[in-house]
Amino acid sequence: MILPALTPSLASPLADSYARLGEVYPTLRIRELTNGEPTPSGTGWVSAHELAAGGAALDAFLAWDNAQVLRDYGEQARPDVIASFGLHRYAWPACLLFTVPWFLRRRVPRVPAENVCLQRTLGQMTVRMTGFSCLPGDPAATLPGARVVPDEEALRAELRNAVAEHIEPLLNGFGPRMRRGKRALWGMASDEVVEGLWYIGNRLGEEQRAMAELELLLPGTTKPYVGSPGFRVLSGPAGEELPTRDRASCCLFYTLRPDDTCVTCPRTSDAARVARLLPGD
Repeated sequence: MILPALTPSLASPLADSYARLGEVYPTLRIRELTNGEPTPSGTGWVSAHELAAGGAALDAFLAWDNAQVLRDYGEQARPDVIASFGLHRYAWPACLLFTVPWFLRRRVPRVPAENVCLQRTLGQMTVRMTGFSCLPGDPAATLPGARVVPDEEALRAELRNAVAEHIEPLLNGFGPRMRRGKRALWGMASDEVVEGLWYIGNRLGEEQRAMAELELLLPGTTKPYVGSPGFRVLSGPAGEELPTRDRASCCLFYTLRPDDTCVTCPRTSDAARVARLLPGD
């Protein structure tokens, strides 16, 4: 689905998608850097490339997560748990850099790790796109950096490749601290892709389309990704349809609160999911 043509003032193929994301999820603001504009630096800013390097920048990033756990739960989490929380808190919004323009405009940006900066306290990200893919007939196809691909499946392949290009260095940087193997790390990346767009699709009023699109994007056979979205529908006591899924990875929150698992955790029973998914709960 390609939305109407760009307005004359819209210089970027991504700007309207990121603006729409900010409307439905105002705690995340994404800004594209203009040509020649320096990347932000200073207090609170960190580049994805620095996190991927696994050194002092990653130490400082994870110190924030460690302090948050101590403050909110009053106990010290294991180092691998802290690293898992930290990766999630980067990867969830980072995947939206790619999936939201694809979902809204059928445009897939290429944004390597060195071209993204994050200020997590303010909920801000900056990006510098190196190019993008789109479908035939997209008015953005005439813009600099456009690469036209023949059909929807080719565009899905572009999205999978673009996310993998960006996230793999981060998995390599966080991985040694998380004590997880390659398959487990890619399972986590797969979950970030799915759960991020699923959530935003719901906020956009297009949950069903988001679920259908994600099933096509990750059918379970697209390495290095692990598993399929695995959506299924539970029935409430009055016949309510309650969408859920089972995660491919574990966020390890159960190590802090064993009785308070995520609603999509395989450890969470269907009865508990129904109770938590019912309207008003």
